Amino acid sequence: MNEADPIIAILGIGTAVPDYRLDQADTARRLAEGLVDHPDSARWAKRIFKQCGVDVRYTCEPNLLESAEQCRYFPGKSAKLVPSTAERMAVYKRESVPLGLKAARRALSEGNVDLSEITHLITVSCTGQFLPGMDAALVRQLGLAATVNRIPLTFLGCAAGLKAVGLAQQIVGSHPSDKVLIVCVELCTLHIQPSTTREALFGASFFGDGASACIVGASGPEHRGIFQLGKPYSMLLPGGAEEMVWEVGNNGFDLYLSTSIPKLIGQFIAEPLEQFVDGGEKPKLWAIHPGGKGIIDTLEDMFGLAEEQTRSCRTVLRDYGNMSSATILFVLDEMRRELTSRGSGRASGVALAFGPGLTCELIQIDYVPTVPLQALVRDEAYV
Repeated sequence: MNEADPIIAILGIGTAVPDYRLDQADTARRLAEGLVDHPDSARWAKRIFKQCGVDVRYTCEPNLLESAEQCRYFPGKSAKLVPSTAERMAVYKRESVPLGLKAARRALSEGNVDLSEITHLITVSCTGQFLPGMDAALVRQLGLAATVNRIPLTFLGCAAGLKAVGLAQQIVGSHPSDKVLIVCVELCTLHIQPSTTREALFGASFFGDGASACIVGASGPEHRGIFQLGKPYSMLLPGGAEEMVWEVGNNGFDLYLSTSIPKLIGQFIAEPLEQFVDGGEKPKLWAIHPGGKGIIDTLEDMFGLAEEQTRSCRTVLRDYGNMSSATILFVLDEMRRELTSRGSGRASGVALAFGPGLTCELIQIDYVPTVPLQALVRDEAYV
């Protein structure tokens, strides 16, 4: 990095989840009851729910906590009772903005950033759409300037949260006085399908709802306990175009998620990571988007990662499930909490996420610890 280049960092992170809690064991039991006429599917559902690494998820839809007989999203329902795409989008429109507001306000507060400083708003979501969109609603309800540059990233899948961070890094790199607010909101559980197919049951086993936000800007000595950002890297991996498919159907969005994705990532991730590291040391920190337990397992095995290097990813998967684009900021928040609690020094690493395509998004991260003010004067490495 040139000495004249700004030090760009995530200055504050905020997360939020809906009020309704989905216990994994209870959800699997109720779903199996809905599959009583399909014993093979019921056995598959019980197994995948138990093995996917999730204990708890959250949902904005209280009907998903009802019994199998009353839940409109579970198998066994008349087609007339299953929520239509229009119904699901109405719930999305009602629930997405308040959740995004909560995460955004927490990020602004933690980063000690005034609303008047925000020059760009990047909103991210692939689980719903409406116009005027979430970006316009957030500008008005947060009280951002009417002239803020709004950039909606829609329908880009799980990798979009990290794509937004990379885009923000480039914006601030070109204009160091800019500050970018990123807000990711995903209501994945709205798209659970009343299907008996293995693909649909696999998708239903680990997706959850959540929102995350962060502020990206040029950092100074007053910013501690942050992640400084290197340049982003994006690559379309070969062979995965049909392995992660997300299409609009009459009863919500239809997801096809191949169980071969971890294997494909294992085949093709080495090259982009080698190019990204560019001959440097293997990253110490690994902020992996937990698209599923298999992805974490694959990367852990490939690169010989220690348990502590993937703990934050597995913790988020266990406690929240996969919240699509919002998840990576949950992982970074959890990683920062762990690093702070054990008094870690400065450490370098990588954040990575995968999405439809098969897309791989990467960005270098450097954890800068919280240190006493007097240490800032003594240690020129942190000034």
